Amino acid sequence: MPKAPVQKKCRVHKEVSKVSTKAGVKGAKPASGATAQGLVFNTDLGQHILKNPLIINSMVEKAALKSTDVVLEVGPGTGNMTTKLLEKAKRVIACEVDARMVAELHKRFLNTPYHSKLDIRIGDVLKADLPTFDICVANLPYQISSPFVFKLLLHRPIFKCAILMFQQEFAQRLVARPGDKLYCRLTVNTQLLAKVDHIMKVGKNNFRPPPKVESSVVRIEPKNPVPKINFSEWDGLLRIAFVRKNKTLASAFKQAAQQDVNTCPLISSNADEWSLSPELPLLTNRTKKEGCARLSPLSLIFIPLLSSTSLFFILTLSPLPLTLVLSLNPYS
Repeated sequence: MPKAPVQKKCRVHKEVSKVSTKAGVKGAKPASGATAQGLVFNTDLGQHILKNPLIINSMVEKAALKSTDVVLEVGPGTGNMTTKLLEKAKRVIACEVDARMVAELHKRFLNTPYHSKLDIRIGDVLKADLPTFDICVANLPYQISSPFVFKLLLHRPIFKCAILMFQQEFAQRLVARPGDKLYCRLTVNTQLLAKVDHIMKVGKNNFRPPPKVESSVVRIEPKNPVPKINFSEWDGLLRIAFVRKNKTLASAFKQAAQQDVNTCPLISSNADEWSLSPELPLLTNRTKKEGCARLSPLSLIFIPLLSSTSLFFILTLSPLPLTLVLSLNPYS
């Protein structure tokens, strides 16, 4: 008998519908850098939300919070770190520039016991006056790192410490030592006013959306009492000294005096008088071949005893490497 024809079984493919990733579309799938609620993070504002709970817990532990501490948090985002801070602190002051994130924070902590402990302030933290606080813990937008650090260090009353997330290269500049390639004006100014310690490195995959650079967590503890110097004058001196790091200090200040006499009015008028002063050979050793003054080992003993004006003139006559001279800073 002839065999009955066998029906071939075929896999039936169902029509796959395209899923939109745009926020606000019904049935949309959240894109990279967006939450399940369709909230898209604005990377132009530095919104890279820290999503790793282990790193968040580690930062909060390093802050050593007490139940009586008031904590300042800049850029709270959706409140991942804010939750941990509210569990241990007396009050958390969260500064946020994005109104959408402020709404998310209100929604997250509404009808919770932490709502009364949270003080949300909307606006640019660089333009507003900082409130009184004990400890600062923040995953900072990287574009405001430098101005915020100095705004923090010049804030009064002095706070206990700050645990801050920075771009890794910026963090390395903060903790650099004399002789390092990254040793710069930022390093000198920061370490003049505070003790800076590197805590840990943080990979880019711990954020949503991931940034293009690696990150690091730094602990900043202000020096108390504050060094008694005029910070604007000190910073102006460093600006001239760090224009060309490879130049000698003498050539750097001479060039600055030639470009603008008002920048260093005392150099052009008093340089000759100081070079002929009978007191100067006690601190320097002049060589005829070079035609300039070098700091002798004896001068290193007297530098901490000198006034800022005397130290200024010695620096202008010294061809020593900049990092060596600044490492002798008596205020560190």
